[in-house]
Amino acid sequence: MDRALPFGWDNGGMPPSALPDGDPAPATGELPAAALEGLEGADLGIYVHVPFCTVRCGYCDFNTYTLTELGGRGASIGIDTYADAALRELDLARAVLGDEAPSVSTVFVGGGTPTMLRSGDLVKVLDGIRHRFGLAPDAEVTTEANPDSVTPESLRELAEGGFTRVSVGMQSAVPHVLRTLERTHDPDNVARAVTAARDAGLQVSVDLIYGTPGESLDDWRRSLEAAIALEPDHVSAYALVVEEGTKLAAQVRRGLVAAPEDDDEADKYELADELLTAAGFGWYEVSNWARNEETRCRHNVAYWSGTNWWGIGPGAHSHVGGVRWWNVKHPSAYAARLGSGESPAHAREALTDEQRYDERVLLGTRLVEGLPVADLRGSGRTAVAGLIADGLVEGPAVLRGGRLVLTRRGRLLADTVVHRLLAD
Repeated sequence: MDRALPFGWDNGGMPPSALPDGDPAPATGELPAAALEGLEGADLGIYVHVPFCTVRCGYCDFNTYTLTELGGRGASIGIDTYADAALRELDLARAVLGDEAPSVSTVFVGGGTPTMLRSGDLVKVLDGIRHRFGLAPDAEVTTEANPDSVTPESLRELAEGGFTRVSVGMQSAVPHVLRTLERTHDPDNVARAVTAARDAGLQVSVDLIYGTPGESLDDWRRSLEAAIALEPDHVSAYALVVEEGTKLAAQVRRGLVAAPEDDDEADKYELADELLTAAGFGWYEVSNWARNEETRCRHNVAYWSGTNWWGIGPGAHSHVGGVRWWNVKHPSAYAARLGSGESPAHAREALTDEQRYDERVLLGTRLVEGLPVADLRGSGRTAVAGLIADGLVEGPAVLRGGRLVLTRRGRLLADTVVHRLLAD
């Protein structure tokens, strides 16, 4: 999956399975006073991580658990009790952020498989956000969904409860590719889910993965054409990354499947951009395309713009005022901390000016609006002429003193661009 965010977060802020080191986090969850300065009037997003899956896909490195791994329905936390645990962390968030906390402008429920929870429980969590913080009048509220775990009735309940978007995990339209990924959904259910979501009045995003071992360019074209035929509002397309510790990584190491190839993934990215552009989508971030500005995922744009968000759930990450923290991984430990009145935060760090600059460059260059050249330090500005000459960034806008925007070739080599901009 895409690696645009710090710590290897995926699109949507979903936490990876391995937590980084950091400074001890106080049991109260209290933040430094400096982190709360300027909070009033700023944007605030809430990410809710639902860590449950019916099965674990072989490529997945996210912090997820099957119900069997957690001890079944008798576990200390599960699909029947998760909403109550999330509400307890929301109580903590409200206490920590205080009276200066703004209304929430975006909510994103990711996983795992959020729609393993009852729609009523997802709405219960959203109501908890609304009652503690308030929702902005135009708030964007998204949930990810497995196409096998939604119905017309559940989607209507979500829409009536305040959700505005659903992100459907299609991944591929090709059965043998889905089998390699160990995705168990019925491909025909993708169209049913999209139709039901649209009938409920929800915006629809479709998520795809390319570069799966054994996937041909024609297979990828088939998936793209199937996704476009659904007429979604938004498409995300991520290159498969073989993460250490996953089943797929073990299969690659033993030679059972071939590792993704950079040239193959580049060809597939170019095909995606070509077909999606022809179908009326515009890229606004390296791995994301939308029909127009109104159908971009504002929650993810907020991540890439370095704004404030609170992550609810096991392993979830948060960022407020230059302080970043992350929760304990295991759902039982998460529930135990909250049950004893303590913060579930595992550790945290206060970002240095150098870290904030590096992330501004890393994330800003990925957006279609680009990065203001004036924001670059000396070595970065020096690198711009060479990037133009190499066809990695658009020349005219930069030469007019405007913004540094990646070309299609530059999007393929975004890591190289960032490395050159940050080189000493």
